[in-house]
Amino acid sequence: MISRYTLPEMGELWTSHYRYQCWLEVELAACKAMNTLGIVPDEDWEEISRKAQFSAEQIDAIEAVTKHDVIAFLTNVAEYVGPSSRWIHYGLTSSDVLDTATALQLKRSGELILKSLGSLSEILAVKAREYSHTLCMGRSHGIHAEPTSFGLKYALWFEESKRNLKRLQEAVQAISVGQFSGAVGNYAHLDPEIEHLACQYLGLLPSSVSTQVIQRDHHAHYMQSLALIGSLLEKIAMEIRHLQRTEVLEAEENFSSGQKGSSAMPHKKNPILSEQLCGLARILRSNADAAMENNALWHERDISHSSVERIILPDSCILVHYMLEKACALVKNLTVYPDNMKRNIERTNGLVFSQALLLHLAKTGMSREHAYGLVQRNAMKCWQTGEAFLDILLTDNDLVTAISERELRDIFSYDRYLRHVDYILKRCGI
Repeated sequence: MISRYTLPEMGELWTSHYRYQCWLEVELAACKAMNTLGIVPDEDWEEISRKAQFSAEQIDAIEAVTKHDVIAFLTNVAEYVGPSSRWIHYGLTSSDVLDTATALQLKRSGELILKSLGSLSEILAVKAREYSHTLCMGRSHGIHAEPTSFGLKYALWFEESKRNLKRLQEAVQAISVGQFSGAVGNYAHLDPEIEHLACQYLGLLPSSVSTQVIQRDHHAHYMQSLALIGSLLEKIAMEIRHLQRTEVLEAEENFSSGQKGSSAMPHKKNPILSEQLCGLARILRSNADAAMENNALWHERDISHSSVERIILPDSCILVHYMLEKACALVKNLTVYPDNMKRNIERTNGLVFSQALLLHLAKTGMSREHAYGLVQRNAMKCWQTGEAFLDILLTDNDLVTAISERELRDIFSYDRYLRHVDYILKRCGI
């Protein structure tokens, strides 16, 4: 590695100063490669490696005149290096520097994001174990379905976070490519071995083929991976938003001492962090769409992608990292109410056992169609009257002739809904 710099925090990775640092890393890597191959004399390489530096303020001042950022950068670096600077940018084009430096920024951003995503995965695994045998209401279409384990919600999110880890690892690997191939990517003025060595120094792989730019499907892949992470965070946050509704109140965001929920209503505790995560996920998806639009460029290069990437790349990397940090705190500090979960399960007076009864009747030899009609008839009466489902069933002559009271009462057991939870968690590696 030729880098002189340690990995900073996410925000610093996308400052102008750090971008120039990456440009300098790329230029130095090319010079070192050319020195290794005998193109740049030792005395010149020594001078370059010792003196090369820049002033971000001076670069910006020069760019105000030249209207070209890379030329402004090279002009400023040359002021520090002197005559040996003639080898800096030798045989390169601007995109060799820009795209290879961007690869460094995205790779290093990806490493930070992977670390935060790993932290979220660990928290989800802990919570899945903690609540593995906490019974809660499972819902489909927003309507009570059958009871399930609250821990399985965390396990589901944990599995998706593992897939996101794998996807992002692949995307970071895919984006970690550089190019030192010249104006149209055909090495007219440099030997490909220079690219091989320079990329090796930078910890990158050479792009197998490029034009004047590294092809933007690499960047689209990376951005889609970030958007999918955002989609998981939205999934978690949306579930919490429903669970925190007053009518449900099975879980809620931590409400810290001194926190206020409403300027008008002092009683309010709102799921503000979950709502924020849902909103920010939309930005990640929009940016991923913009990255897809960047893939098709005119001929060997146009510049239409550049202005877009100046916004979407730093914004998405910084944003998803921020969202992951917030999501970790949200999940770790979530307040859970098992008693309310049990109360909600019982709100439908035993209707959650309708499928268990249907299957038992089918097992006795009754046709599924007949059994379904029998159970549904009694279920609709339960909905209408609010009577206990079991009590209604015990008064149905057609039913009690097909099944004993003891068998019927045994069906109304919650044990079946948790008996395979440990197996599922083990299969997830939890």
